[in-house]
Amino acid sequence: MNTINDTNYNFPKQKSIYKGKVREVYNIDDNFLVMIATDRLSAFDVIMPKQIPYKGQILNQIATKMMDATKDIVPNWLISTPDENVAIGHLCDPFKVEMVIRGYMSGHAAREYKLGKRILCGVSMADGMKENDKFPEPIITPSTKAANGEHDEDISREDILKNGIVSEEDYLVLEDYTRKLFQRGTEIAKTRGLILVDTKYEFGKTKEGKIVLIDEIHTPDSSRYFYIDGYAERQEKGETQKQLSKEFVRQWLIQNGFQGLEGQSIPEMNDDKINEISERYIELYEQIAGEKFVKANVEDVAERIERNVLGFLNNQ
Repeated sequence: MNTINDTNYNFPKQKSIYKGKVREVYNIDDNFLVMIATDRLSAFDVIMPKQIPYKGQILNQIATKMMDATKDIVPNWLISTPDENVAIGHLCDPFKVEMVIRGYMSGHAAREYKLGKRILCGVSMADGMKENDKFPEPIITPSTKAANGEHDEDISREDILKNGIVSEEDYLVLEDYTRKLFQRGTEIAKTRGLILVDTKYEFGKTKEGKIVLIDEIHTPDSSRYFYIDGYAERQEKGETQKQLSKEFVRQWLIQNGFQGLEGQSIPEMNDDKINEISERYIELYEQIAGEKFVKANVEDVAERIERNVLGFLNNQ
């Protein structure tokens, strides 16, 4: 399968390239950002050696659909999606925090809770909760945006403000936008028979100083979903929740002795495992987006992306 691992384009008026764990971002003349969603798979802040067919297309298409569905409540950076793996938007200066919001005590929060912690990012979690219980109100648990290869770290609102990472005026906007997006995401998920469990949002400022949503939104890489059907019964019986997210990858890695810790080796993913993960991502797309997934032509994916991006740029 012709997957996208690493790109090295030289677009007209290109100023720089930023390579994240999954996305690669090209600065065009300090005006546009061309964001290419690769097929790389990241877990525990580590990039896996093999790529997942169609994963980049899936993430890009979910994110752009969700940005379109939320632009009436929160402005975003997006201008165009000229290719299945590409989003083009306004140049923004990103805030150095990720706004994580949790409606349920799952994932990282549950792992911390099991260690006996009752405060996460300065927010209290009540005693007596079970994994995947709903919080009385969604909690915001920010994390720092790590440099390449480093782990994101939990941080409290107080420390963000004390260290001047974000001004108080801006942070209040980020919190407000985060809650509005999570509420809208929850409503959208419900129409698909899903519960939006937790997610993260990233924001930036345009050259005009406007705060906008950037990067991905409500994708299976940035979010966790449960199925509404059977949630209460499974919770009452103490059973594992049926979920849609990248958590199935994390759990497989944990079972095979890997959590991104020093000295641990990434387990081998054979072709069957790679195809299984790809099929799971397609299932995630169809459930979250509520439509059939149409595979893009990947015969010469690098040339296809370049042609479509140039088509956009040449019309500007």
